[in-house]
Amino acid sequence: MASSKVAIYTALGANLAIALTKFVAAGVTGSSVMVSEGIHSLVDTLNEILLLVGLKRSQKPPDMKRPFGYGREIYFWSYVVSLLIFAIGGGISFYEGISHLRHPTPIESPYWNYIVLGIAIVLDGTSLVTALRAFNEQRGSQPFWSAVKSTKDPATLVVLFEDGSDVLGLIIAFLGVFLGHQFNNPQLDGLASILIGCLLTAVSILLAHESRSLLMGEAADPVTSQQSIALTEADSIVLKVVNALTFQMGPQDIVLIQRVSLRPDLTTEEIVQGVNRIRQTIQAAEPTIRQVFIEPVSYPDTAS
Repeated sequence: MASSKVAIYTALGANLAIALTKFVAAGVTGSSVMVSEGIHSLVDTLNEILLLVGLKRSQKPPDMKRPFGYGREIYFWSYVVSLLIFAIGGGISFYEGISHLRHPTPIESPYWNYIVLGIAIVLDGTSLVTALRAFNEQRGSQPFWSAVKSTKDPATLVVLFEDGSDVLGLIIAFLGVFLGHQFNNPQLDGLASILIGCLLTAVSILLAHESRSLLMGEAADPVTSQQSIALTEADSIVLKVVNALTFQMGPQDIVLIQRVSLRPDLTTEEIVQGVNRIRQTIQAAEPTIRQVFIEPVSYPDTAS
């Protein structure tokens, strides 16, 4: 969670500074692609603020209204951010690009754009490296795309792909400004803006898909589930774990439900002590399992 916050704060500071410089450059040069890039960075700034809101709300303790806690708040806000990337970032970039194709305006003083784009690439590149480090720390030795599909922390994923699309968008913007000025064809500037809109739309679809899956409810990592079963079956009162269900309430918040077949000769006191012992063993081995529910199943019922 700490690495996620560092990545978000880094991206927030970078995007706010970049948005201001891009809008200044757009006002001086009249570049359509710089307007798109300025809006893109402004949307990214808003996105980081929403992710921070989601992180803060997700850390609220359980109460009577939400007995399983507020962990899924971060999934909701990550989904909202994904939609904003498409609706605002992608939509306005498309609009600016098409408008510029229909009414092309020559770029004045393109060197201002080059300076701003250079500064933006440095800032966004730094933010991208920070987000990539946070993501790599979470995925360990897992392959990159496999980690993208299985991650339970959408905040880091959103920042990573936002920053990646920022850097690619800046490269497209640079080419649009440079080629448009070089060939005296301002329509290339508008085309670059449309390409940025396509890029943002693709990123938005990917992030929305992952965030929606988590919001709808996903099981915990299979390794975590198998470990909990092994620890339960290692206890002296247990014959077999009949089934185990997990669901992810947040990046660091898992609920575990097990139906367990117990030895038939146990007293009530031994069952209570054994269940408490199993719960403590599981939570000590995997602290992200915040709540453990064990339903004892009598041996005859299981045998039938």
